Amino acid sequence: MKDKEYIKSEKDFYGKVFVDINYAIDNIKPFIDGETLNQRKYYIKLPVLDRYISLLEASEQKAKTSGILSFFKKDNSIELIKDYKAQNSENLNQLDNCSKCACLNCTLSCGFNSCLGCRRNSFIAECDHKVLNVTHHNNYTLNLTNDRTGSSERYSVLATLEDCSKDKQYIIIENLINPEEKFILYYYPGLSEDTYGEITDTEEFDYIAAAYESTNI
Repeated sequence: MKDKEYIKSEKDFYGKVFVDINYAIDNIKPFIDGETLNQRKYYIKLPVLDRYISLLEASEQKAKTSGILSFFKKDNSIELIKDYKAQNSENLNQLDNCSKCACLNCTLSCGFNSCLGCRRNSFIAECDHKVLNVTHHNNYTLNLTNDRTGSSERYSVLATLEDCSKDKQYIIIENLINPEEKFILYYYPGLSEDTYGEITDTEEFDYIAAAYESTNI
């Protein structure tokens, strides 16, 4: 991809993220306290994106004004941009996820973990603000023992769900070797190790499955 195309692509993508997050901050700031605002990951990480947008715009402007001189003078601004993105990739990815999160514009006080329980490469896809929310994940994998085969197998985590009315959490996983093999389990996050449990209540299982499917259309 040529430098100009790269800059335009990055500006289009991250420019929208930047606008969406700033718009959300303007919306919620009058209605929540400073402590709550500082718990929002997109609020404390926004300066990283602000700096990235500034680098993109500076490089774009430099390309417009350099004209024929650009043939005789090396421009290293693209390298600076790519280096900055590489060094801040986790924060930039998080801000992208935040821009899609159901908590982005929320001003309600609730019992969910919200930003405090958010993993990297994750966002809340759906929240009813009262009982249940559904978090989608990217690149979140687990090694678990398959009870049927007795062997350790690798699973992709499709979603975690939190039911604050019952103080329960759930996890939906998919076998990476056999994608048709999916499981819904109780999820117990721990300080050093997470644990999981079988759901024996059919009605509860179907309720969680339906909640996930409704966010995965």
